[in-house]
Amino acid sequence: MHTLIATPVLLLTLVVSEPAGVDMEIRVGGSSWATIDDDGTIRIGGSSVGKFESDGTVRKSGNSIGEVESDGTIRLGGSSIGKIQPDGVIRKSGTQIGRIDSDGTIRKGGSSWGRASRCDDQDRRRAVTAVLVFFRSDFF
Repeated sequence: MHTLIATPVLLLTLVVSEPAGVDMEIRVGGSSWATIDDDGTIRIGGSSVGKFESDGTVRKSGNSIGEVESDGTIRLGGSSIGKIQPDGVIRKSGTQIGRIDSDGTIRKGGSSWGRASRCDDQDRRRAVTAVLVFFRSDFF
């Protein structure tokens, strides 16, 4: 009998403690700036502004605006404009402009610029790069 009572309480606790679809958060200047939901939805200030799809396509208002390919190549209108390397270095036209460290620290010009949560693999770094390149004009 005690098992039947404890099971629903445990299930309720697991459901309530689960985050509301947010997979990653990007902070700038200590404040939350953007999030990337589990489904790739990009939110800035809480509003949906676009999507990062699993194949690397970046969408804004449903239209493809660019991509961050699996090898890290950043494309705009089909042309390569940069790259996120496996070590987190971000290049624009071949020149290093920033870096996403494995702990999520985002660097621009060598200085700490922001932080991304759960940024521990290349796919997550690609998603953060997509947000920085296509939705933050002062970064790229």
